[in-house]
Amino acid sequence: MPALRLKTKLVFAITGMVLAIVATLSTLHLSEVLRRGIQDTLNNGKVIARNVFDVAREPLQTDLSDTKIDSSDPKQVEDALAEILQTDPDLNALLDSVISFSPTIQDAAIIGASGRALVHSSPSLLAQTISRRQDFSDIATSSIWKQFKIIYGPLQTYDVRISLLRNGVPFGEVRVGVSAAFLKDSLRPVINNALIVSGISILLSLVLAAGLSNFALRPLEVISRRLDLISSGQVEPVEAPAPRLDEYGAVTTKIDRLGRQMRDVKEVFSALKENLDQMMANLQDGVMLFTSDFRVVLVSASAERFVGKPRGEMLGNRPTEIFSEDSRLGRAILEAFENRQPLEQEEIEVEDGRRIQIALDFIEERGERIGALLTLRDAESVHRIEDEIELSRRLAAIGRLTSGVAHEVKNPINAIVVHLEVLRQKLHQIDPDTRRHMDVIGSEIRRLDRVVQTLVDFTRPVELRLTEMDLRRLVDEVVMLASPEAERLNVHIERQTTPEPLPVRIDADLVKQAVLNIVINGVQAMADGGNLHIVIQRIGELGTITVRDEGPGIPAEIRDKIYNLYFTTKKGGSGIGLAMAYRVVQLHNGALEFDSVEGQGATFTLRIPLMESSATLEQPAAAPADSVKMA
Repeated sequence: MPALRLKTKLVFAITGMVLAIVATLSTLHLSEVLRRGIQDTLNNGKVIARNVFDVAREPLQTDLSDTKIDSSDPKQVEDALAEILQTDPDLNALLDSVISFSPTIQDAAIIGASGRALVHSSPSLLAQTISRRQDFSDIATSSIWKQFKIIYGPLQTYDVRISLLRNGVPFGEVRVGVSAAFLKDSLRPVINNALIVSGISILLSLVLAAGLSNFALRPLEVISRRLDLISSGQVEPVEAPAPRLDEYGAVTTKIDRLGRQMRDVKEVFSALKENLDQMMANLQDGVMLFTSDFRVVLVSASAERFVGKPRGEMLGNRPTEIFSEDSRLGRAILEAFENRQPLEQEEIEVEDGRRIQIALDFIEERGERIGALLTLRDAESVHRIEDEIELSRRLAAIGRLTSGVAHEVKNPINAIVVHLEVLRQKLHQIDPDTRRHMDVIGSEIRRLDRVVQTLVDFTRPVELRLTEMDLRRLVDEVVMLASPEAERLNVHIERQTTPEPLPVRIDADLVKQAVLNIVINGVQAMADGGNLHIVIQRIGELGTITVRDEGPGIPAEIRDKIYNLYFTTKKGGSGIGLAMAYRVVQLHNGALEFDSVEGQGATFTLRIPLMESSATLEQPAAAPADSVKMA
């Protein structure tokens, strides 16, 4: 926001003084008007309440001993007196004339001790329980601002109350309702006139202030024009004014001297501005600009997270006041400033483990030092970019590899499928066991074809072929497929499952391949034999498959790499299995987790969302429900 001109300040000052005077007088006047209006209304309400009190006093003293009511029952007494009051002609005539007595009175009533209206100026409220309203006497003694709020705020109704006694005992009270709406209507003309006078006074004060400021500040307009010329770059005045010996002449001489100084430093600041523009081109780094005496004049927002101080605490300070020698970053920067030695992308590991790259350049102009530029950069982000570039290169290599794999494997698979169909046709009489093996071969060839296609599409969306299936049956098929490898390595596969179905909607081939990859990895991890435990269970809305082996476990240094494509520790391994399994589980909105203790094996847990129970799902294969043991 630009600074206000002196002329504008003077106008505001004079107007403010007049406004304060007018506002004070107007407030006093309005407060007196409000006070009188409210006091008159209160007096009117008290007069009406007193009249009602006087008229109702005699009926309230009526002797009820000759009547049939129980004088010890307050309700019967109140009902009898209510009937007497309602039939009293003088009291009813007075209540009927209440509204016309004063323009601010809304209603009048006599309220019994129980809170019911014994008589009321509004017949519809007879015998109704009337809640107490705020006492209008409190308003009459309140502040002017509260009284203004009554007039211009939410409209309410207030009470003027007088207590009633019967035989010296409190019986009820007379309530006269005072409407703020009626009060506002009666006081509004007077208040509006006062506000109009105040507004006119303020407007006149503005005109008067403008005239006085023009007269008093006319010599300063010339000075203002000369300053505008200097700020626009034209240091020398177009027309030299006649010399004067007063204050105006002294100010003019100082302005001329200032203009010459600005001309001398204009070129220096132009060069510095070019350096600033180049520096601000990349604000991702922490940037700090120092003057020739090494005081900070510019700090980028990102520099705060490197230094740990807000910019306000760094501006105008020297390096020794910003950086601490107790930190590695501070020591490196302070040493460079002390030795006047530039730093070129020096990488430092700070106390919290972060790695920061520092660059310090000393800016010179015509052999003279005019400042220094310090750049702080997050080395981890630089390394992350390098890793992303490496990942892109690897993905490109994967694309080339999968293209070659698809070309080389597709043709043999097609040939096997053709010959398998020819074999089916030639074998007219096939025993069930042979047919089962041929079906397994055909199923696995189709799954192999899907695997090859998945490799081709690994970095592209995969079209899932979803079917309903019992998760237990899928594990049975995986166990059957892994049995030959388990027998070869003398591994016992033990399966524990829940008796209830675990219905899921999955791509059976992909999930079977994912589970099989995990099971085969567990089997092959026990080269000297052992037990492989598979647990199938329901946890909440998820079906879980837990595969635990008794192998050597996964070393800590490679645990963050096991899902990387083509990363493997097995001789002859492809490094595709776990990466493929992880992606398949993600495609099914599931999760794949692992835990490992070196020397005690590894545990993989696969979680897949369950669907609603379906009675049409086939039961699991004939494998025993409690365990499957393969020697």
